[in-house]
Amino acid sequence: MEIEILYEDKDYLIIDKPSGLMVHSDGRSNEQTLVDWVLENYPEMESVGEKFRGGLVHRLDRETSGVLALAKNQKAFEHLKNQFQERKIQKVYKAFVYGIVKEDREVIDRPIGRSQKFGLWSAQRGMRGKEREAITEYKVLRRGGGYSFLELQPKTGRTHQIRVHLKAINYPVVCDKLYASKSECALGFERLALHAESLEFEGLNGNKIKVISPLPGDFIEAQEQLKNVAE
Repeated sequence: MEIEILYEDKDYLIIDKPSGLMVHSDGRSNEQTLVDWVLENYPEMESVGEKFRGGLVHRLDRETSGVLALAKNQKAFEHLKNQFQERKIQKVYKAFVYGIVKEDREVIDRPIGRSQKFGLWSAQRGMRGKEREAITEYKVLRRGGGYSFLELQPKTGRTHQIRVHLKAINYPVVCDKLYASKSECALGFERLALHAESLEFEGLNGNKIKVISPLPGDFIEAQEQLKNVAE
């Protein structure tokens, strides 16, 4: 397994997660995960954070690519975890969505709860159980051909938040097989068109750490398609 390291110091390991790679085992399959790679290359991280999670502080969905942070010791883990909980982490994502988004900039402020469909989440009517606050800011970078290219900043960290919020405003992420299952994949994507582009946080000594993952090839090609349509 080839994993690109975007940043590393004595406290943190920031990697560029490829699309298609599970972060940790779901207990139902034997496929290799990112945690397997971490424990093979950094066995000392086995005891950091949750048991057998190799210092994972946050997660990305299997098909989402981009920046993922891991802590190399318990002190660094707690420090970063607290920043996530206190909403001090700056996260930026890029996504292609179905539809021409009308507003150039907008804030989606909708609580998220369990969907009526098993295993899914919702920010629409009919949610089940506890509703949790969820806020996502976005701006439109490009429109064309019935699609929009967005930059998004989730201010909270709910499961599937960006996907659920975009579904709730009727602009689901391209090739989202969970929340837009009736729509065909488009713009050349064969996976969820969501990329975690950057992550900014404070290191243990107070220094600011900002890590950027370059747009993958399928995003660059989709950008060109939108650009050609727009022109």
